[in-house]
Parts: sequence; C-alpha cells; structure tokens
Amino acid sequence: MAGMHSDGKSATLTESGDIFGGPARIATMYFVASDAAGSIVIRDGGATGSVLLEIATPADQSAHGVEFYYTPIRCESNPYAVLTDVTSATFFYY
Repeated sequence: MAGMHSDGKSATLTESGDIFGGPARIATMYFVASDAAGSIVIRDGGATGSVLLEIATPADQSAHGVEFYYTPIRCESNPYAVLTDVTSATFFYY
C-alpha cells in the first residue's frame, strides 16, 4: 500500500521516560488508565523539553488507543513521555 511505513518501532513505558533516543514521529499511542484521572504529556528533548501534546486520561482502569497516523507528532530531538496515573503506555513511532 502506498504511503505505508515499514520501519515502525514501539516502546512501552510504565513510568515517565524516553520513548526513543533520537528524532521520531509518533503515530499511535495505546495506554491503560489507572483508577485515578491522569495525563500523558509528550515532550521533545527529554524531561524538560517542549510540550508537544498533553492528553487527559480517564479514571476507568481500561485500555485506550489514540491514532496520529495521518498527522504524526514530530519530535526533532527525542520524544519523552510524562505519565501521571497511567498504568502503562505503548508508543508506535517511526
């Protein structure tokens, strides 16, 4: 299929940390919410880098998926995720 990426990778985090150690485009995010409302913040350039996305997460202890495939989140340096009251999050990037 034209336009499809074949070099995709993934990273799963259970706490805040680097998604990848270099430039990347985040295409999809899958997370498991905890029993408290929280958030996922994606930064470019590590823990103190620029905020590219902030999404609120529900207090429902269930899985959720968010697609950015047609408008991926571009991280020029390195993508970093701040997880607050999130059990785990998997990021698919290329």
